[in-house]
Amino acid sequence: MANQSIPFSEPLTFPDHWNAGVARRSTVQEPPIQVHRLGPNTIMLRQSKTLSYEAPFLYLLFGRERAVLWDTGATADPSAFPLRTTIDALIREWLAEHPCDPYELIVAHTHAHGDHIAADGQFTDRPQTTIVGHGVDAVQAFFHIDGPAGTGVLDLGDRVLDIFPIPGHQAASVAVYDPWSGMLLTGDTVYPGRLYVSDYPAFVTSLTRLRDFVHEHPISAVLGCHVEMTTRPGREYPLGATYQPHEASLVWSPAHIDRVWQASHTARTPGIHRHRDFTIVHGQSTRVIVPLMVRGILWKVGYRLRG
Repeated sequence: MANQSIPFSEPLTFPDHWNAGVARRSTVQEPPIQVHRLGPNTIMLRQSKTLSYEAPFLYLLFGRERAVLWDTGATADPSAFPLRTTIDALIREWLAEHPCDPYELIVAHTHAHGDHIAADGQFTDRPQTTIVGHGVDAVQAFFHIDGPAGTGVLDLGDRVLDIFPIPGHQAASVAVYDPWSGMLLTGDTVYPGRLYVSDYPAFVTSLTRLRDFVHEHPISAVLGCHVEMTTRPGREYPLGATYQPHEASLVWSPAHIDRVWQASHTARTPGIHRHRDFTIVHGQSTRVIVPLMVRGILWKVGYRLRG
């Protein structure tokens, strides 16, 4: 197992909990974007569940010469989801203490599903900004990844990220390792929720690669892009839930990678495979997806009745 005692250049501090939606009749207003400073050069953002039940987490990492934003969320409309405005303000704040002109922003993606790329358009006219393409070829070309078993890098200036493919959930999925902080970003491949598998052999191969990686590198936190599990072991919130008052922790350890890897070998048959900290959803057939949709509909009906 990776040596957890190695001191990192930027230790991260995580909040005790996230704002996970508000009750239907509550007078509390949830902000469209939550901003959490995990360290001086590392910021996590979460989209409001009132805008999208997906409520994805986004990651903004600063280096000496450039920053990278991983994912742009599930809502395109800047008036509802002011991501560009928020990111610009955070960059200005950082540059006030770390002057650098010019300073580039790279907009990249853990994978190409709609709830991770929707607000790309907010950055298309932003100066000194590069938006990485969504396809496998575009991703591998930008990060100089030599094929599905290769590893690329992104040099932010005194902060070099390792990036490698982890398809199975989506073909262009990548993992991002930050030696500065020890965090490993896993997108939607590994996180406390429903792990949707579109390509089972690729999924197992990717989990094997992740498992080997965390055994060989110091890891401070494994971070996905959603939380769907509750604090009750083996129980996740229904598909489409917009209020999750008892969420499990987003922050995982390398041991969780081992558990998902082990579970993947017992999920060869298409279907819903529930475990303590996650659920593997293998396949997209009607038989697999309809039960999730029905449970989600029943939750919405009960949520409205409960108020």
